[in-house]
Amino acid sequence: MKARKHNDDPAAPPEMMKRKEYEAELDKLHVELVKLQMWIAASKEKVCVVFEGRDTAGKGGVIKAITERVSPRVFRVVALPAPTEREKSQMYFQRYMRYLPAAGEIVIFDRSWYNRAGVERVMGFTSEEDVRRFLRMVPSVEAAIIDSGTILLKYWLEVSADEQTQRLKDRITDGRKLWKLSPMDLKSYGRWYDYSRARDDMFEATDTLQAPWYVARTDDKRRGRLNIIRHLLDHIPYEELAREKVRLPKRQKRGDYVEPDYPFNYIKERY
Repeated sequence: MKARKHNDDPAAPPEMMKRKEYEAELDKLHVELVKLQMWIAASKEKVCVVFEGRDTAGKGGVIKAITERVSPRVFRVVALPAPTEREKSQMYFQRYMRYLPAAGEIVIFDRSWYNRAGVERVMGFTSEEDVRRFLRMVPSVEAAIIDSGTILLKYWLEVSADEQTQRLKDRITDGRKLWKLSPMDLKSYGRWYDYSRARDDMFEATDTLQAPWYVARTDDKRRGRLNIIRHLLDHIPYEELAREKVRLPKRQKRGDYVEPDYPFNYIKERY
């Protein structure tokens, strides 16, 4: 399957987006995501969204922005741990296929089968032969996913080396972000160009006309999140469904109900 050609990158945005502007735009997109959710549930369509990218590029933040106002029963997030010994003995794609969407679902992969082309390759967890085999197989596997009636969207989040350094330093010093700092992040940090080469090989083999990669620059996290959500909405042919007018029913009368004299253990109100 022939790889796509990339257009030239647009000019970088001039300054970081302010929080107030970001939140106003995000509120509008959240409304559209709820419309998308209702359409997906009604139409029984299937959507699979893959997020990959540099360490600290902001995959988790984008996924949180997408899912924070919608139902987890429709928008399912998949973030798999390291494979078990049993899973290591299976066909590589097997552990991922079971999580693909059923009718009426959007599944978001926070890292995906592309682990083999990225971290597994760079960190030496798999052989070059396995990587080459994987890259040959991916276009056919993704074609089968799409042929099954699934909309497949693949996003690569790209962050600059300087911004990655700053974000890792923040994780080291900010107690709220310590959980984000893993030993693997530290080992990976020094291998920037190994990851660049792995990314380039992955794009060459898997950026196809049928399942293209979409690249988002995320040095400005806020702009990146908005651009990705807007792009996702533009690439799913959802429609706003008509809704019946909702009216609250009358609440029943108290009748003979009496509030109990019970020693409820209320929490201490400190705020």
